[in-house]
Amino acid sequence: MARPLKYKTVEELQTAIDEYFQSCEGTVLKDEDEQVVFDKFGRPVIVGEKPPTVTGLALFLGFHSRQALLNYQVKKAFNDTITRAKSRCEEYAEARLFDRDGFNGARFSLTNNFRGWADKPEDSGGAAIADFLKALHPAPGDIAALYAHEADDGTDE
Repeated sequence: MARPLKYKTVEELQTAIDEYFQSCEGTVLKDEDEQVVFDKFGRPVIVGEKPPTVTGLALFLGFHSRQALLNYQVKKAFNDTITRAKSRCEEYAEARLFDRDGFNGARFSLTNNFRGWADKPEDSGGAAIADFLKALHPAPGDIAALYAHEADDGTDE
């Protein structure tokens, strides 16, 4: 006998998903006078902010694991809703590729949680994420070689 569905409607699931993403945003820190606290750069201090993840989404929705959420995604009625939520997690990780602090975690998440991201090119000849990431964050030796090549303008001085 199959277990009853955790969410009866797409709307009910979407409401819970929206609550998850809202919970990831954190809240603005206020002092005892209810004034917003700013950091040294003039930005409001946010407490409780956390990155949206597929596993975090699954646990927030009441599933026991990431895989349980993926199994639920197979149900036709919920496929688009869960796919869209996973895409929001993917978008966050992808944006962190451009952030020195989040680079390694984002790379790990993208290569392990989402299709189309891999450290090595697939047999289909698709572009490798490693080349993309190397272009974003070249090693010091790569930078030196680039400038050495630019300095060599072909003149015999």
